[in-house]
Amino acid sequence: MLPELSASRRLASLAALALLVSAGPAAASTDGGGERFALRTAKALVCPPTGPQVVDNALVVVADGKIEAVGPAATTPVPEGYDLVDVGDRWVVPGFVELHCHVAGPNMFAVNDINDMVYLTNPGLRASSAVIPSADNVALRMATAGGVTTVLYIPGSGTNMGGQGVLLKTGLDGYTRMLLRDPGSLKLAQAGNPERWLIRPGRSFMNWNTRNTFLRGIAYAKRWARQVAEGERPRVEPQFEIFRALYEGRAQVSTHTQIYQVVLMTITMVSQELGLPVYIDHGTFDGHRAAALAEANDVFAILGPRGISRHYSGFVDTDGRILGVAAEYQREGHTRIGFNTDSPVIPEEQLSLQSAMGVRYGLDTSHLEHVRGLTIVPALAAGTANRVGSLEVGKDADLLVVTGDPADPRTSVEMTFIEGERVYDAARDGRRW
Repeated sequence: MLPELSASRRLASLAALALLVSAGPAAASTDGGGERFALRTAKALVCPPTGPQVVDNALVVVADGKIEAVGPAATTPVPEGYDLVDVGDRWVVPGFVELHCHVAGPNMFAVNDINDMVYLTNPGLRASSAVIPSADNVALRMATAGGVTTVLYIPGSGTNMGGQGVLLKTGLDGYTRMLLRDPGSLKLAQAGNPERWLIRPGRSFMNWNTRNTFLRGIAYAKRWARQVAEGERPRVEPQFEIFRALYEGRAQVSTHTQIYQVVLMTITMVSQELGLPVYIDHGTFDGHRAAALAEANDVFAILGPRGISRHYSGFVDTDGRILGVAAEYQREGHTRIGFNTDSPVIPEEQLSLQSAMGVRYGLDTSHLEHVRGLTIVPALAAGTANRVGSLEVGKDADLLVVTGDPADPRTSVEMTFIEGERVYDAARDGRRW
């Protein structure tokens, strides 16, 4: 527990917060650049890939949209000309990273266009064409209020390959400013929904057809690389362009997969056989039985929206035990566990509650796993940890001011900064979540 603030420091903290709210452009810009300030906090959860995860009585210094310094307030100087804001007993944490979002465009399944089920594999389709920027997107504005600063907006799972996702910052204005990376991923759906496609395919045909598409795409990527090396001008085939990014490690395969058999197929086919970067989305219904193999092959598990599961063997309820999905992956030795909402299945702003469910049902948090699963783990899975997911020097200043442990349902987000811009402030804007 944190020590209670003295009355004088509490008043000073409230006054500083009020100053930040009222100061307008001098405290947090509306154009996303140029601002320099420092946040003094009782606790910073810094969440680097390795090493200490927490700095008590910390100072986080931000300049021009980037983190300039992080360290103990007693030894970290505030540069001249920087605004100093003491947030008191509030904590500062990295912005949350969500890798399974369907609400960055039209946010109702009945009207969106992210399930264009033309063929059983559609690697050329792009979710980026459906993005509705934050200023006109209620779901993304709610996401910022819940602390979600980065999302992977992906096609649906109506076919085995729904198309390409796009990585976006939730609270910035306009597509160009929102864009973190395109393509963000190739959406693969191993089972669960593609069986409903036109000819009602079974898993044997789906696996054959999926592998065939992957092999054709990899051949295209290899041919392109060879022709460029030989000074030729390769022919562009939009359907297979995503495979160049996958083959070169500039994007990943994000896989809607659940049930042990298809989680296993994701690992053995995409990672082991084809050698492509891939991570699990969902991973439920005894998918944890493949956790050790996933760990051995550096396959991340981004779990949700189901936080619990009955003890299944396939789809047969064997003994009725209730299992915590994240805890079971952890028990099997998996260390790369993140969380997702599959929004709007679970509202985007409730991402932190997915972590809370993991803790409630047994996830060990001795190394801050519940917060890492909202921040650095998904950032590493998506290949964006050079910019987001932790409070480290040189990274984007995507950070939250919160009232306590981010996975505690009693905690609220007070402020959200993206690239140093204050995009949400509960006191200034009215609390949304």
